[in-house]
Amino acid sequence: MFRDYLTDLPLIAILRGLRPESAEAVGHVLVEAGFRIIEVPLNSPDPFRSIEILAKTMPREVLVGAGTVLDTEKVDGVHDVGGKLIVMPHADLDVIRHAKQQGLACTPGVATPTEAFAALKAGADAIKIFPAEAAPPPVVKAWRAVLPKETIVLPVGGIKPETMKSYTDAGANGFGLGSALFTPSMSVEDIGRNARAFATAWRDLRQG
Repeated sequence: MFRDYLTDLPLIAILRGLRPESAEAVGHVLVEAGFRIIEVPLNSPDPFRSIEILAKTMPREVLVGAGTVLDTEKVDGVHDVGGKLIVMPHADLDVIRHAKQQGLACTPGVATPTEAFAALKAGADAIKIFPAEAAPPPVVKAWRAVLPKETIVLPVGGIKPETMKSYTDAGANGFGLGSALFTPSMSVEDIGRNARAFATAWRDLRQG
């Protein structure tokens, strides 16, 4: 279940711009920091190859998949290379249903409660509030009052270690992390340092 991958560290690494030749090294440094969900957006260079490499080289307890999945054909492409997660910037119900038919986890992007409820009805495993900059913590708190209690809510966009607390206080279950965690120009050492900073910030929140 998608929820199981969030148990220890509910942070999704979004590796936009990842190149296949860097995939294994970047994946390992993230896993060493405690990450269990890795997403390669499909507008990266040769994304299906990177997903295939990560799917083959990461430990079994790591969920690997794609972001920026815009149509059902791309869902099939992710499935064919061993990806098991579909992340979307939007809430296309056909894409959600197709992902679930293929046995994949699916986290669509939503910006309104209407989209959120429709996505959940179509089978979404979690909702990605995107962009998070447009849905500050008071908005998340208001959504939480009406969404089913078991809904997994993941803000994505502009999240930094120091901004997580206000969202978790509002009811967020975890986060998708982009450029504050990874950019193609970063060294593996820098990515590892960022990953550890996020992991430490999350654990401090849980202990606080």
